[in-house]
Amino acid sequence: MSLASALGFGAKVRYAIVGLGDIAQEALMPGVAHTGNSKITALVSDDPEKLRALGKRYDVEHLYSYDRFDELIASGEIDAIYLATPNWRHAEFAVPALRAGIHVLCEKPLEISSAKCREIIAASEASGAKLMTAYRLHFEPATLDAITRIRDGELGELIAFTSCFAQMVDPANHRASSGIEAGPLFDMGPYPINAIRYLFGAEPIEVVSAIGTRHPGSGVGDFDDTVAVTLRLPGERIAQFTVSYYANDIDTLVIAGTKGSIQMSPCYGFQSGLEQQRQIGSDKTHEAFKATDQFGGELRYFSDCILNDQMVEPDGEEGLADLVVIEAIVEALKTKGPVAIERVDRRQRIDTGAQELTLRPVSAPEPVNASSPSRS
Repeated sequence: MSLASALGFGAKVRYAIVGLGDIAQEALMPGVAHTGNSKITALVSDDPEKLRALGKRYDVEHLYSYDRFDELIASGEIDAIYLATPNWRHAEFAVPALRAGIHVLCEKPLEISSAKCREIIAASEASGAKLMTAYRLHFEPATLDAITRIRDGELGELIAFTSCFAQMVDPANHRASSGIEAGPLFDMGPYPINAIRYLFGAEPIEVVSAIGTRHPGSGVGDFDDTVAVTLRLPGERIAQFTVSYYANDIDTLVIAGTKGSIQMSPCYGFQSGLEQQRQIGSDKTHEAFKATDQFGGELRYFSDCILNDQMVEPDGEEGLADLVVIEAIVEALKTKGPVAIERVDRRQRIDTGAQELTLRPVSAPEPVNASSPSRS
């Protein structure tokens, strides 16, 4: 019996928000109420002020510190968690939750190593609890439109991809001082890597080259503040991207084929609607898509999958597929040479006809002891 059948009409999945940083406060939590199928029933943080203030704001009475997480998953107060801790703490909370039958929506990257990703996936498979990697663009209209056009052959045979994604990170933010695992490759890299995979509909097979640079003015720690990568895909197709913590804000991509191209700018953000500039032959068009609540949309989708016992896309394997690319890039940065990428066979791809969600945008409330990673 599905959870929806067990709970009856109007059932809502009860979530704990684990990690109350800027992304949870600014983007996820404000949209929960208008999903129609989700509600917040618990909060987890080691910051008592956050717990008190956000508990009051969202009328949540179950407040837990991280060291009481085991109590939470045994309490019966939640059905699922939204996990937004630092990257290297995902398995720490995802694995025990999944083993206890608690569903997990985990922010990207799924973890900081493929071994940790597999540990999370194994816990999900063993218990049957659902695991979703939080790739919100899998539900965003402009992204799904681009995928549909490519699948319909509008661009012809795909040849090349290029992307630049950057933000000027505040040296006071934890991302600037927590090593490579919090740096631009792990934090921002999943966006172009995932875009490469969903636009080509294929898995990269080799890191051709990877170059990292360190600028004295960046203020970040002992890791590359800017990384440029070239990947090879089957069929002699090439994909290149640059991610940076020390360039002015930009998020843009171009996918080019034998008949045409699509440029998206912005292409990864959530504060406004995404845009496409298309050229098919010599004909050029521009389309600005309406802004949506991307976080609320992905939460609504995940809750629907839980309530109706449906398969999840993007699942844990989707997160793993990006991590094996990142691991190969890390190795290429060390060796200064090409590195083969471990093969991950994907059992499913984005269903463009079923995954588009267009919830209205929501306003970000004043954060509590949290701030954007970018310099003001």
